Amino acid sequence: MTKQLLLIGFIFLSCVGYSQNGINKDLKIELDSIMKSDQILREYINFDTTEERKKEILKEIGHENDPTFRKRIWKVMNAQDSINLIKVEKIISIYGYPGKSLVGEPTNESAFYVIQHSKEIAKYLPLIKEAAEKEEILFTKYAMMLDRSLVQQGKEQIYGTQGQGKEITNKKTGKKEFFDYISPIQNPEKVNKRRKKAGFTTTVEENAKEIGIEYKVYTLDEIAKIN
Repeated sequence: MTKQLLLIGFIFLSCVGYSQNGINKDLKIELDSIMKSDQILREYINFDTTEERKKEILKEIGHENDPTFRKRIWKVMNAQDSINLIKVEKIISIYGYPGKSLVGEPTNESAFYVIQHSKEIAKYLPLIKEAAEKEEILFTKYAMMLDRSLVQQGKEQIYGTQGQGKEITNKKTGKKEFFDYISPIQNPEKVNKRRKKAGFTTTVEENAKEIGIEYKVYTLDEIAKIN
């Protein structure tokens, strides 16, 4: 009888944190928290976030009485990104990529976003590709990371997911202004066919509009000459 109780106790303890469908509840909770800390600051700086929502965010993150926060937002975001990356790298070292079968959806996107917002894309791109091939994460996420990796290398992207910006001089006024554009794309005339095949539900034009950029086709040379 004692051995049976010990065995039952062992089985119970080994299943703590897991639901009947195999989801690791504790890991899911941790990754959901990481995802929230990653996304909420980006929501704050999003071009279409209302002032009312920004006030709600400041209150939610404990900065409603901090008049300097808006000036420090990028510093705060970079610090949070570094903290999140450390947490995600530790999770990956234990579990591999925390995909759909381990933490469910949309929690399986949490580690992706942290890596996408880091300087470690080249290191983890093969892992994201493998997760996409195993359907642990949507292929569109791998496509986004591949595009960002190519853009960071100064190359043309494939799926048109990445926008950039740089400060230029307005030749009419002589004043400095910010120029936003969709990063140059390989064979741009075929990009929407590639996007559809990859699983995107929007065209490159629609995607650009969603992120507040007017879509125009540029080559790498043309972008380099705009200053």
